[in-house]
Amino acid sequence: MPRDLRLCDVFAYPYPRTRMTTEAELREKLRKIYALFEGAKTPGEREAAAAAMGRVRQALAAAKPREQPVEYKFALPDRWQRRLFTALCRRHGLEPYRYKGQRYTTVMLRARPSLVDSVLWPEFREIKLVLDEYLNEATERIIREEVYGNDREPQERTG
Repeated sequence: MPRDLRLCDVFAYPYPRTRMTTEAELREKLRKIYALFEGAKTPGEREAAAAAMGRVRQALAAAKPREQPVEYKFALPDRWQRRLFTALCRRHGLEPYRYKGQRYTTVMLRARPSLVDSVLWPEFREIKLVLDEYLNEATERIIREEVYGNDREPQERTG
Protein backbone atom coordinates (compact mmCIF):
# COMPACT_ATOMS: atom_id res chain seq x y z
CA MET A 1 0.00 0.00 0.00
CA PRO A 2 1.66 3.28 -1.06
CA ARG A 3 2.01 6.12 1.40
CA ASP A 4 0.35 9.24 -0.03
CA LEU A 5 2.43 12.35 0.48
CA ARG A 6 1.58 15.87 -0.48
CA LEU A 7 3.79 18.94 -0.54
CA CYS A 8 2.40 20.15 2.77
CA ASP A 9 3.05 16.88 4.65
CA VAL A 10 5.45 16.97 7.56
CA PHE A 11 7.30 13.80 8.43
CA ALA A 12 7.54 12.75 12.03
CA TYR A 13 8.44 9.08 12.30
CA PRO A 14 10.06 7.52 15.35
CA TYR A 15 13.09 6.09 13.55
CA PRO A 16 16.36 5.83 15.46
CA ARG A 17 18.16 9.13 14.97
CA THR A 18 21.66 7.75 15.51
CA ARG A 19 21.74 5.79 12.26
CA MET A 20 20.24 8.64 10.26
CA THR A 21 22.69 11.12 11.72
CA THR A 22 25.58 8.83 10.87
CA GLU A 23 24.36 8.39 7.32
CA ALA A 24 23.72 12.11 6.94
CA GLU A 25 27.21 12.89 8.21
CA LEU A 26 28.73 10.39 5.81
CA ARG A 27 26.78 11.85 2.92
CA GLU A 28 27.96 15.36 3.85
CA LYS A 29 31.55 14.12 4.00
CA LEU A 30 31.12 12.55 0.59
CA ARG A 31 29.85 15.85 -0.85
CA LYS A 32 32.87 17.67 0.58
CA ILE A 33 35.26 15.08 -0.82
CA TYR A 34 33.62 15.39 -4.25
CA ALA A 35 34.22 19.14 -4.07
CA LEU A 36 37.87 18.54 -3.14
CA PHE A 37 38.25 16.04 -5.97
CA GLU A 38 36.80 18.47 -8.51
CA GLY A 39 39.11 21.25 -7.30
CA ALA A 40 42.24 19.07 -7.07
CA LYS A 41 45.12 20.43 -9.10
CA THR A 42 47.69 17.67 -8.73
CA PRO A 43 47.47 13.91 -9.32
CA GLY A 44 48.36 13.31 -5.64
CA GLU A 45 45.41 15.42 -4.46
CA ARG A 46 43.09 13.55 -6.83
CA GLU A 47 44.33 10.17 -5.60
CA ALA A 48 43.88 11.19 -1.96
CA ALA A 49 40.36 12.46 -2.64
CA ALA A 50 39.49 9.28 -4.60
CA ALA A 51 40.76 7.10 -1.73
CA ALA A 52 38.73 9.14 0.76
CA MET A 53 35.63 8.77 -1.42
CA GLY A 54 36.11 5.02 -1.47
CA ARG A 55 36.39 4.87 2.33
CA VAL A 56 33.27 6.98 2.82
CA ARG A 57 31.31 4.87 0.30
CA GLN A 58 32.32 1.72 2.20
CA ALA A 59 31.23 3.31 5.48
CA LEU A 60 27.92 4.35 3.89
CA ALA A 61 27.32 0.81 2.66
CA ALA A 62 28.11 -0.59 6.12
CA ALA A 63 25.88 1.98 7.83
CA LYS A 64 22.99 1.41 5.44
CA PRO A 65 19.95 0.58 7.51
CA ARG A 66 18.25 -2.75 7.10
CA GLU A 67 14.82 -1.22 6.61
CA GLN A 68 12.78 -2.24 3.58
CA PRO A 69 11.82 0.21 0.83
CA VAL A 70 8.27 1.56 0.94
CA GLU A 71 6.23 2.73 -2.02
CA TYR A 72 5.44 6.44 -1.79
CA LYS A 73 2.90 8.43 -3.76
CA PHE A 74 3.74 12.12 -4.15
CA ALA A 75 1.21 14.61 -5.53
CA LEU A 76 3.17 17.57 -6.86
CA PRO A 77 0.97 20.42 -8.10
CA ASP A 78 3.04 21.73 -11.01
CA ARG A 79 5.64 20.59 -13.50
CA TRP A 80 8.44 22.63 -11.91
CA GLN A 81 8.08 20.85 -8.57
CA ARG A 82 7.74 17.49 -10.32
CA ARG A 83 10.89 18.10 -12.36
CA LEU A 84 12.85 19.20 -9.29
CA PHE A 85 11.64 16.22 -7.25
CA THR A 86 12.41 13.64 -9.95
CA ALA A 87 15.88 15.15 -10.48
CA LEU A 88 16.59 14.90 -6.74
CA CYS A 89 15.36 11.30 -6.70
CA ARG A 90 17.72 10.38 -9.52
CA ARG A 91 20.58 12.25 -7.83
CA HIS A 92 20.12 9.91 -4.84
CA GLY A 93 20.03 6.81 -7.03
CA LEU A 94 16.24 6.40 -6.93
CA GLU A 95 14.01 5.90 -9.97
CA PRO A 96 10.65 7.73 -9.84
CA TYR A 97 7.74 6.32 -11.85
CA ARG A 98 3.98 6.55 -12.50
CA TYR A 99 1.41 3.85 -13.02
CA LYS A 100 -0.59 3.91 -16.22
CA GLY A 101 -3.67 6.06 -15.73
CA GLN A 102 -2.24 8.13 -12.89
CA ARG A 103 -2.27 11.89 -13.16
CA TYR A 104 0.77 13.57 -14.63
CA THR A 105 1.27 15.33 -11.29
CA THR A 106 1.68 12.01 -9.45
CA VAL A 107 5.15 10.63 -8.79
CA MET A 108 5.62 7.16 -7.31
CA LEU A 109 8.83 6.14 -5.58
CA ARG A 110 10.15 3.05 -3.79
CA ALA A 111 12.62 4.11 -1.12
CA ARG A 112 13.68 3.59 2.47
CA PRO A 113 11.58 5.78 4.80
CA SER A 114 14.65 7.17 6.56
CA LEU A 115 16.12 8.35 3.23
CA VAL A 116 12.90 10.06 2.20
CA ASP A 117 12.24 11.59 5.63
CA SER A 118 15.72 12.76 6.54
CA VAL A 119 17.36 13.52 3.19
CA LEU A 120 15.16 13.63 0.09
CA TRP A 121 12.06 15.48 1.31
CA PRO A 122 13.90 18.14 3.39
CA GLU A 123 16.29 18.76 0.49
CA PHE A 124 13.35 19.08 -1.91
CA ARG A 125 11.49 21.53 0.34
CA GLU A 126 14.59 23.70 0.85
CA ILE A 127 15.46 23.88 -2.85
CA LYS A 128 11.80 24.43 -3.76
CA LEU A 129 11.59 27.51 -1.51
CA VAL A 130 14.68 29.03 -3.10
CA LEU A 131 13.49 28.17 -6.61
CA ASP A 132 10.00 29.59 -5.95
CA GLU A 133 11.51 32.85 -4.71
CA TYR A 134 13.77 33.12 -7.76
CA LEU A 135 11.00 32.29 -10.25
CA ASN A 136 8.62 34.76 -8.58
CA GLU A 137 11.21 37.57 -8.75
CA ALA A 138 12.01 36.78 -12.39
CA THR A 139 8.30 36.69 -13.33
CA GLU A 140 7.58 40.00 -11.61
CA ARG A 141 10.60 41.65 -13.24
CA ILE A 142 9.69 40.42 -16.74
CA ILE A 143 6.05 41.51 -16.37
CA ARG A 144 7.09 44.92 -15.00
CA GLU A 145 9.76 45.54 -17.67
CA GLU A 146 8.29 43.88 -20.76
CA VAL A 147 4.51 43.75 -20.35
CA TYR A 148 3.35 46.66 -18.21
CA GLY A 149 4.94 48.61 -15.35
CA ASN A 150 1.99 48.18 -12.98
CA ASP A 151 2.05 44.58 -11.74
CA ARG A 152 -0.09 45.09 -8.62
CA GLU A 153 -2.95 42.77 -7.76
CA PRO A 154 -6.42 43.77 -9.05
CA GLN A 155 -8.45 46.19 -6.94
CA GLU A 156 -11.08 44.60 -4.72
CA ARG A 157 -14.63 45.97 -5.03
CA THR A 158 -17.82 45.33 -3.14
CA GLY A 159 -20.74 43.54 -4.91
